Amino acid sequence: MTAPIRARQRAAELRARLNQHNYHYYVLDDPVISDAEYDLLLRELQDLEAKYDDLVTVDSPTQRVGAEPLSSFQEVKHKVPMLSLSNAFDEHEVISFDRRVRERIKVDLVEYVAEPKVDGLAISLLYEHGALVRGATRGDGMTGEDVTQNVRTIRSIPLRLLGEKSPRLIEVRGEVFMTFKGFLALNDRQRSAGLKEFVNPRNAAAGSLRQLDPALTAERPLQMFCYAVGELDTEELPQSQYELLKQLRRWGFAVSPLAELVEGVEQCLAYYRRMVDRRGALSYPIDGIVYKVDSVSRQQSLGTVSRAPRWALAHKFPAQEETTVVNAIEVQVGRTGAITPVARLEPVFVGGVTVSNATLHNRSEIERLDLRIGDTVVVRRAGDVIPEVAKVIKTYRPQAAKRFQFPQRCPVCRSEVVYEGGEGVIARCSGGLYCSAQRKEHLKHFASRKAMDIDGLGDKIIDQLVDAGIVGDISDFYALTAAQLAGLDRLAEKSAQNLVDALEQSKQTTLQRFLFAMGISQVGETTARQLADHYGSLDSVMNATEDDLQSITDIGPIVATNIYTFFRQPHNKEVISKLRRRGVTWPETGPTKRDYSNLLLSGKTIVLTGTLHSMSRNEAKTKLQELGAKVAASVSRKTDFVILGADPGSKATKAEQLGVEMLDEEQLLELLAGPRPR
Repeated sequence: MTAPIRARQRAAELRARLNQHNYHYYVLDDPVISDAEYDLLLRELQDLEAKYDDLVTVDSPTQRVGAEPLSSFQEVKHKVPMLSLSNAFDEHEVISFDRRVRERIKVDLVEYVAEPKVDGLAISLLYEHGALVRGATRGDGMTGEDVTQNVRTIRSIPLRLLGEKSPRLIEVRGEVFMTFKGFLALNDRQRSAGLKEFVNPRNAAAGSLRQLDPALTAERPLQMFCYAVGELDTEELPQSQYELLKQLRRWGFAVSPLAELVEGVEQCLAYYRRMVDRRGALSYPIDGIVYKVDSVSRQQSLGTVSRAPRWALAHKFPAQEETTVVNAIEVQVGRTGAITPVARLEPVFVGGVTVSNATLHNRSEIERLDLRIGDTVVVRRAGDVIPEVAKVIKTYRPQAAKRFQFPQRCPVCRSEVVYEGGEGVIARCSGGLYCSAQRKEHLKHFASRKAMDIDGLGDKIIDQLVDAGIVGDISDFYALTAAQLAGLDRLAEKSAQNLVDALEQSKQTTLQRFLFAMGISQVGETTARQLADHYGSLDSVMNATEDDLQSITDIGPIVATNIYTFFRQPHNKEVISKLRRRGVTWPETGPTKRDYSNLLLSGKTIVLTGTLHSMSRNEAKTKLQELGAKVAASVSRKTDFVILGADPGSKATKAEQLGVEMLDEEQLLELLAGPRPR
């Protein structure tokens, strides 16, 4: 049937738009529309081409699997094309698929393998004589990109097949993906480094696998599930899709643990419904279910069309991204004082729930998005990730759209807002001792072992004290009576008296512990000790200027501003005065200036890992700091030594990878026996 002019014009427009979106998504890793909108455009073009045969062109997105490979990688020709799958968006389309399969192979009931459709990047792995020799992306289905060195960094991909009877040559296919936890951690690192953030886990996985430097790929939390075989030189593979997955697992590949063998279309649909319910609890993104005819001989009988196999179908989930309007932007104060902007949205149904709020992370995120009140935006929700604004559609921006101004005062307690991080992207309330939004967190920190060390004052008791209105700030701890405490749940009279005694005992502390207990942002044990050594008294610390504070080793402008601002807040000074009046005290001396210039460990960065037998790790940390060392929590290229105790774990592996010198406990004791500070 010949297409009319209007249909030809619309088909040409759709082809151009879809090709452009493919380029943005697969080549630039910068999608400009949501997955749901893309699927609608593709479906419209498919419908037009199905109605008018003469509209089908060789360059139509319906005849392609993906976009052009990146020019910065070597091309790989797939001997067996990496086809895409036909999509179904409702149960009727699945029922029609099953009917077509049964009619073609002339049976009444078909066994299928059903498994989640992982939302990642399709990869081909070629093995010769059991060894991995090449990894390639799908590309356009015929030609992909050689990413061998990058796939070698993915731990779920075996470098050599397990077992003795592996084929001389076999190509294994699967999906490289990133978990939600890994995605959030990666974007946190990108944000902190001032780098571009990824839009979603699939975008992050694709971008990570396309790094030119394999070392960067190695740092990304990539995983892979395998599900198919392409090129091979043997006929000895299982003749069942389900048994093939088992064989792949035996060879050392990760396969979906949720794959099931089901009978008929009703069991397919029942599996789909179960996965819809489980989707939010999974640690990785899935966007649908794949049904495959289990029998390999029946797969071969069914064959393929130009773009997809007739024996498989992708049953897509409801969209995880939708478009809506930002009605307002407000801020929330977290338990640590972090002030987070939140977009108030025109309610929209996304991923099975109605979303009316979305996190905006920080000031930098708003600037990156160029987001304004009144904008039309793409909202994303994946698994248990908090809904967030993925993109602003600037072509829909109204003239009245307004820029958002971050507050200078905390909306809860009116204390000054301090800006931290690169270019001040992180906003934080400075009223830590007073702000009700931070109350429980600060109370728990104050009572912790490394702070005031109040034995018996645990998180649950603090929760009860706050909820009952008995404790409002940290000074109220020292007005508690045994009678008040005995009235709490699960706190007997004897335990109540023990807690009162522990509170009394904690009044005698040190300036270092007290400063750490204040919970000043970015003031940990080491900085608290440096402040106590340098000034010798609390009043001197409280009266120090930002320039004075920066004269102390390792205290930079951000930490200096945090300390200075904290002690300028009237509410904080009032709480400290109450603590002193209630008997909290410590020895005060003059400044204790330590000369580290002649020490072996002066300025060295050391990481402790594993269990030490001669002392605890905290004791070792303190002793190393006394010798002028900096004790870090993680291994990096700046680390000078890693001290290995028993069962050292991943830090030892990272040190070995980076070539960092590693010392055992005996060598640690030799270091500690060296010169002491004057």
